[in-house]
Amino acid sequence: MSGFKTIALRGLPALVLALAISLAALPAREVTAGETAAPSTAIHFTFDRPIDASMAPFFLAAKDGGFGTEHLNVSFNSAAGSPEALARVAKGDSELALVDINELIRFRDKDDAVPVKAVFVLFNRAPYAIVARRSRGIHVLSDLDGKTVGVADSDLSMRLWPALAQQNGINTSHVKFHKISAAVREPILSAGQVDAVAGFNHLSAVNLRDRGVPGSDLVVLRFADYGCEAYGFAVVANPAFAAAKPDAVKGFVRALIAGIHATVREPARAADEAASRIDDGDRGLELERLRTVLADNILTDEVRRNGLGGIDPARLERSIDQIAQDFKFRKRPAAADIFDDRFLPPVASRLVN
Repeated sequence: MSGFKTIALRGLPALVLALAISLAALPAREVTAGETAAPSTAIHFTFDRPIDASMAPFFLAAKDGGFGTEHLNVSFNSAAGSPEALARVAKGDSELALVDINELIRFRDKDDAVPVKAVFVLFNRAPYAIVARRSRGIHVLSDLDGKTVGVADSDLSMRLWPALAQQNGINTSHVKFHKISAAVREPILSAGQVDAVAGFNHLSAVNLRDRGVPGSDLVVLRFADYGCEAYGFAVVANPAFAAAKPDAVKGFVRALIAGIHATVREPARAADEAASRIDDGDRGLELERLRTVLADNILTDEVRRNGLGGIDPARLERSIDQIAQDFKFRKRPAAADIFDDRFLPPVASRLVN
């Protein structure tokens, strides 16, 4: 019987024979695809503050399918500050979050702190800055002597002011800090009620120009330009999740790096994507904000040498020492307690052209 089938098959025209073979193989290919498809891993990701264009790489990673390629189902939400975002990650309510790494350092000093670590540094330089008006006689940091600076409640930059002042020979008693709410930070400077305000380089300065303050009258005194060693915003991971699903964390980091590369190539598209997620978002304003972030905080000389996402352990140790000038550690954490480089891909894929 089998010989009859063989003879009959050989007698078929070549086209019919090819079709028969392809149809016979089709179910096998479908089964293989179904067996190898990896299920998606859900990641609840928390931003520590309202959305702005500095978060564009995350949104492009989502829009361009980077997270999907890594078999990740990522949802975004926001918290009211880094402490809240860290608490969500520590409890496991969020698997990953974007927080100020300096707040992570302080968080880890608690006796019962969950060992949350950063896995990727987005801001190679902290955004801390004092934005002042030249018309008030302020051009460099030392010009703050005798001036009034508006400082919002829980402003993160002020945590490193003592170290910065000491490093630059500034008598802190000669600078008056006026407590304000974050909502009036830019309005009171534009109205001339203070000489300067403390904040982030990509927020306050851009917002003030949008309010009509001439750019020529503004000076941005970046802490990083005056010896502040601090890194800025970083992605942190819940330790249990990172241990159970390391490939998911690695995949998230790879997708984020792709999102940063896309943002560098197409900043206008990236700013549009961020603005579309902000109520009444201004695309022009967010593009200016994004360009500031890329130039001042992300694409630094250190990043161009060593690639995106990593840290220099010696520099991180020095930044912890600077924090200690205004924060009494129970047990000072080491760089290895704060940053885990196991989830980073090879340097070659993290370099920015």
